[in-house]
Amino acid sequence: MSEIFVKLHIETLEQGGYLATSPVLPGLIAQGRTIAETIEIAQDVARKLIESFEEHGDPLPPGITKPEKEIDIEIAVGM
Repeated sequence: MSEIFVKLHIETLEQGGYLATSPVLPGLIAQGRTIAETIEIAQDVARKLIESFEEHGDPLPPGITKPEKEIDIEIAVGM
């Protein structure tokens, strides 16, 4: 399985929980109780959206990238 990167925007919801959207993958919307859960759901949604692009022979949006030799990421740490 190969990996690709999809940029996410995560915001805190007033009623509790988190909402993830993607500026590079239209249609990606995921909501969860924690950031980790929201990211997990967003990964599943992204996978399904990308599979749909591929099944229909559509090109992937330009903001989706393949990993370089090194990457820097920020992670959420529950306290």
